[in-house]
Amino acid sequence: MKKLLLATLTMFMLFSIIPVQLQAGVEARSVPATPAPVPAEITVMLNRLDEIHAMDLSSLGKTEKKELRKEVRTIKSDLRAANEGVYLSAGAIIIIILLLILIL
Repeated sequence: MKKLLLATLTMFMLFSIIPVQLQAGVEARSVPATPAPVPAEITVMLNRLDEIHAMDLSSLGKTEKKELRKEVRTIKSDLRAANEGVYLSAGAIIIIILLLILIL
């Protein structure tokens, strides 16, 4: 059983190293100089966040501060929802790798 585990781990290590070596002789791909345009709604939300962070909060009352906190939270959640990427945490990646090892 130890030999099978050692062989499997060695295989995964080799597969993770090989693609890096294959890219050594290939020319680097050019990255576009201009980033993708940001939608107008996101720009408005980011500007509002900047305005809130630039405010002097010491002169505001308790309820006004509470409203601003709620507004910041909603804007941040909307910005996270607008980002359409899929993110995996380190724990999720480790669990996936362990499941792959156990299945194979």
